[in-house]
Amino acid sequence: MSDRTVRILRPDEQRGAWDLFRAALHVQPGTDEEWDRVSKAYQAERSWGVFEPDLVGTARSFAAEMVVPGGARLPLAAVTGVGVRAGRTRRGVLSALKAAQLADFAEQGVPLALLYASEGAIYGRYGYGVATLAKRVVVDRHRAQLRPDVPAGGEVTVLSVDEAAPKWPELYAATAMGRVAAMTRSEVYWPGHEASLRRRAKLLQTAVHRGPDGDDGFLTYYVEEDSNDHAKLNVMAFHYANPDAFAGLWRFLLSVDLVDEIVLAMRPLDEPHALLFADPRMAKTESTDDECWLRLVDVQAALAARTYGPAEPVVLEVVDRSLPGNDGRYLVGPDGASRTDAEPALRLSVDTLAMLYFGTWRASALAATGRIEVLDPAAPEAADVLFGTRESVWCGTFF
Repeated sequence: MSDRTVRILRPDEQRGAWDLFRAALHVQPGTDEEWDRVSKAYQAERSWGVFEPDLVGTARSFAAEMVVPGGARLPLAAVTGVGVRAGRTRRGVLSALKAAQLADFAEQGVPLALLYASEGAIYGRYGYGVATLAKRVVVDRHRAQLRPDVPAGGEVTVLSVDEAAPKWPELYAATAMGRVAAMTRSEVYWPGHEASLRRRAKLLQTAVHRGPDGDDGFLTYYVEEDSNDHAKLNVMAFHYANPDAFAGLWRFLLSVDLVDEIVLAMRPLDEPHALLFADPRMAKTESTDDECWLRLVDVQAALAARTYGPAEPVVLEVVDRSLPGNDGRYLVGPDGASRTDAEPALRLSVDTLAMLYFGTWRASALAATGRIEVLDPAAPEAADVLFGTRESVWCGTFF
C-alpha cells in the first residue's frame, strides 16, 4: 500500500501500541498504574509500528543473551508485543513488521531472535522454527507421597510479591542459567514480568529455598478455586541450582494446605518430577507443547558459536527467503562450522535449521517428514550426532 509506513515508534506512541497489542489478544486497555510499570520494559529504538495512516500493527523486542550448546552466550533479540488491529489482519501488516524488524536485527549484528508464538502457523514463514518443547505437569496433592530417599532439602521462606520482586533478578541469575537455551534477564525484563504475574492473582507468593551456600532455588505461585471449591496451586516459575533445592521446593509444594492439585506449566521435558513420588503416576504429563521459536539472524555466527558431537562433518545448504545473506553452504563438524563451496549433503530452510540448532529435533526426523532434502544418505545420521545435546533444552523465560 502506498500510504503504509513502517517505522520505529516515538516514546509518546508506545502506550497506544501497548493497547493495540492487548486488543489483539482480546484484553481490555491497561490502566495508568499498569502502564507505569510496563513502560519500563520498553527499550529505546526497539518498538516498531505500521501506520495506514493510523497505527494498525506493532512489534517490539528487548536485548538478552542465550546459552547455546557448549555454554557460549550469544546476543539475542527477544521479540514480543506483536499485534495487528482487528480488520487489518491478512493484509501484509505483520509481514511488513517482521521484514523491518529482521533487517534491523541483521544490521545491528544480532545473531539470534526468539519469540513465543500465539499461533503455530504464523512464524515459520519469517524463518522462525520451534526450538524448544515443554510439558505441563499436574500432581494430585492429596495422593502424592515422596519416596523416603528423596533429599530433605533446606529451609523454605515464603515472600509476598512486594517482598520477592526486588529479589527475583538475583535469584534467577543464581539458579536458572544452567541449561542450553536459557536466556539472561536484564532490568528491562522484570517490570513486564511482574505486571503479568500481578494480573493473574490477588495473592502471588514466592517460596525461596536456602541451602548450605545460600539461596539456591525459588518458585512463584498462586492458588485459585473453581466453582466446585476445587483448589489448584499454579506454579508460574520454578528454578533451582541443585537436586536438594528441587526436592526441597517440592516438599514445600506438597505441604501447602487447602490445595487439591499442583499444576506446573511449560517445564523441561526431562525434569524428573515423577521420580520423586512413591507412585510416579501422581505426576501426570498432561501435554507437550512448543515453548519458544528461534530465528537464526546470522547463520554463520550462530553455527560457529556452538559445539558439535563426534561425527563426520556434514555440508548444509541453507535457504533464507527473508535474509538472503544467509543463503549458502556451511561445513559443520566436531571442529566447528564455517562457510564452504563443497557439495551439500543436506538442503534445508532457515526455519528448519532453527529447529535443528539446539538438538530438540533430530535431522533424521526432519528429513523423514520432508523438512530436509537429503542429498547424501549418510548425512542425517551424522547430523543427529553433530547437533545432539545431552539434556533437554529449555528456555524457561516467557515474555
